[in-house]
Amino acid sequence: MTDQSTVRRAIEGDERAMRQLWTEHAPRIDAVVLRLCGDRDLAADIAQDVWIQIFRALPSYRGDAQFSTWIHRIAVNRALNELRKVRRVARVETDFEETEVLEISEGGETDSDRTFLAETIDQAVRQLSPGARTVFTLHDVEGYTHEEIAQQLGITTGGSKSQLAKARAKLRRLLAHVVDVPTAGVGERDVRRI
Repeated sequence: MTDQSTVRRAIEGDERAMRQLWTEHAPRIDAVVLRLCGDRDLAADIAQDVWIQIFRALPSYRGDAQFSTWIHRIAVNRALNELRKVRRVARVETDFEETEVLEISEGGETDSDRTFLAETIDQAVRQLSPGARTVFTLHDVEGYTHEEIAQQLGITTGGSKSQLAKARAKLRRLLAHVVDVPTAGVGERDVRRI
């Protein structure tokens, strides 16, 4: 949890305090931006812009919410705005695209099952269409409601629910080999249980 005195010093222009805030919160900000855009290079550029915006907006931080919550909201908003600019989320309610089943190279084994599972899930999420990936990330990973997502993306609540259903269905198919669940009749299972 960020020390409020560190935030205060950063607001006053203390570079060491700013560096401390960045060191403490950058991993989470980088992760949320990467999950939203799915492209490492683009995510790095957006994350850099997010931090510029955070430091510029520091004087407006009133402390009504935790600092981590405040910067998280800035990161999500900035990432979505940037994605719109580069037309990665040109049309959120897109047709569901069928793709090949996720292939994992046998030579790329990881040190642990947890790392393997995390990498497999990340690869599967990157295969979602931009709209489905954005809604899935905002709802299932970040915890936003469909109403909040609809407002953020300028879509209907039903559109958000539809994209989430499409994302979950595709992830079930892409990840079925990992959990040894047949893809037919898996409607009741939820990817978040994986």
